[in-house]
Amino acid sequence: MEHLFRGYLENHHGYWVLFVWTFLEGEAGLILAGFLAFQGYLSLPAVIVTAAGGAFLGDQFYFYLGRWQGKWLLRAFTLIARRFRKALRLIERYGTFVAFVSRYTYGFRIILPIILGMTTFPSARFFWLNVLSALAWAIVFSLAGYVFGKSASFFVEDVGRYEIHLLAVLAGLIFCMWLLHFVHARWRRKPARQRLKRMREGRKEREGQ
Repeated sequence: MEHLFRGYLENHHGYWVLFVWTFLEGEAGLILAGFLAFQGYLSLPAVIVTAAGGAFLGDQFYFYLGRWQGKWLLRAFTLIARRFRKALRLIERYGTFVAFVSRYTYGFRIILPIILGMTTFPSARFFWLNVLSALAWAIVFSLAGYVFGKSASFFVEDVGRYEIHLLAVLAGLIFCMWLLHFVHARWRRKPARQRLKRMREGRKEREGQ
């Protein structure tokens, strides 16, 4: 089983999976790839380059999707429409900085590049900020997985023997991080939901009178 797994990853399939993952999504796959690099299944520099390329091209795609099809997206996807004003406020408040940190923002990773594309934000400036942001992001999260493996080697004599267990622990930690983000986001939105509920109840009472 281990030989099949290693063969699959070493035949460049692992890099293609990582590329598609980072094009579409976020950190979880990259952290796991960093751990696999520590185990020798992948090359850490290749992981960083692949992830940076996928993340860069993904955000470029979303930016130009917003520039060319922004109005249609607002009509077709209620999630984008709901977050449009909040995203605009972030862009107006932080400007260029938003373009750099958009991939780190929970719930706005895809939406912010789309909405930036819908504004007059210069495409050349977004390009260079996206290059720097994608590279920094790829380095930080791939090293997080690599350092996890390195840290485990101080406590476990034969890391390879417990590889599956360590992957499960790492996946569990990633899930806990995601769950924490999710709970925190819901907690921050709770006052707004309560105000909306009171408004609806007040409207029903007025209509009943």
